[in-house]
This record gives sequence, C-alpha cells and structure tokens, in this order.
Amino acid sequence: MVLGRRSATALERRLKHRFRAPELLDMALTHRSYANEQGLADHYERLEFLGDAVLGLMAADWLYAQYPDLPEGELSRLKSYLVSAPVLGRHAQELGLGEELRLGVGEERSGGRSKRSLLADSLEAVIGAVYLDGGPRAARAVIDPILAAAASARPESAASDAKTHLQELVQARGWDLPRYRLAAEAGPDHQKTFTVECWLRGQLAGSGSGESKKVAEQRAAAAALGWLGARGSEA
Repeated sequence: MVLGRRSATALERRLKHRFRAPELLDMALTHRSYANEQGLADHYERLEFLGDAVLGLMAADWLYAQYPDLPEGELSRLKSYLVSAPVLGRHAQELGLGEELRLGVGEERSGGRSKRSLLADSLEAVIGAVYLDGGPRAARAVIDPILAAAASARPESAASDAKTHLQELVQARGWDLPRYRLAAEAGPDHQKTFTVECWLRGQLAGSGSGESKKVAEQRAAAAALGWLGARGSEA
C-alpha cells in the first residue's frame, strides 16, 4: 500500500519539502505494527535512527550559532530540551503527523495517533527521510523552524530548573525518577560545600557542588542533562 499522493502532498506542504522519492515518506509514516500486519519488510525505525542523529547534529549547530555566549553545560541542557520527546511530539501534532501514520489495529485502538512518544519517533523518521531525499540543506529547512519555535516557547523552568526538566525527560522515556546522592561535604559548618551525584537507571549521570544541597542537586541535574543529551537514544 502506498500513501495517497493527495495526503502526502498536504503533509509535504506543511513540511515545506516535496519528496523526489515519495516512498521515503511512505516508509517514515509506517509503524512497525502496520508493517507486521501487512507483511511488509520496511517500517520507520531505521529512518528514526538516522533522523535522531541528524536532528542532534543540527540542533547542536543551531544552538552554537544562536547562543554564542552560553557555556557548554547550558547548551547541552537546552539541546536536551529542544530534542526531547514531549517537544518533538508537540511539533508532530502541529504538523498533523498522527493523521498520516499507518498503524496496526492494536496500536490504532490504543490511541497511537496521539501518543507523544510515538509521534516524536515518527517525526525523527520524517527528518531522516527528508535528509535522504534532499540532503542536509533540506533537512535544515525542516529542523530549524522546529528548534526556533521550541526555544522561543520553552517554559522558564526548562531554562532555570534543571531538576524539573530532567524529571520530565526521564518520565517521557518511561524511566524511574532520577536519584540524588550526597557524595561529600567539606568545609566548616558556616561555609560548607556539598557534592551531590545524580543517578539514572543505575548509572552515574552527573555530579555537582554548591553551597547548599539544593544548589548541588540542580548542578548535578544540569550535568545529567548534558550526559543524557550526549548519549541520545543510547541511554
């Protein structure tokens, strides 16, 4: 089954990219559940893998150019937010991507067209398809407006509260909440320095120090966001 050109054309207009190889878009919109039911060999997961990498690189490049004064830790934290599943899922909804997906019966019945995580994955697949079809310039034309909109609309908590942002990200992935451990404290009682570690899924994801446990936890969470962003879907 090939996606009807009228529907594809509408999505292409929203993406502002006309596919030279429309079969790439068809694949990007095909969920594994549909492929299994229909006996198809291809679905969007390989394109999702590629799109995730393309998005990560272009997000880093965009942030480097847009925020020349931000240090590495802040850039990593902001990148982690911009390419997170909740943010990508919201943009996929705005593109109407859910309406275009080819889903299996079970996934359809379970509300797959509105699942933020599934929509985020499909948007990464579409980005991978655009990259293969038109190259880096075409992919950038799709990605940059997404990044700009997400950056301008981000809540203040995403910019300043690393613990809240980290918690939102790990919950979106279905993980257990971050665990913070006091690793050390030094100095006299009136001028102590606390060092806190942040653990994710049994791994040390970051540590931070500060004049209070609260400050140290925020800095450990910021370091964990950088760790999470660097590892991407591997974590």
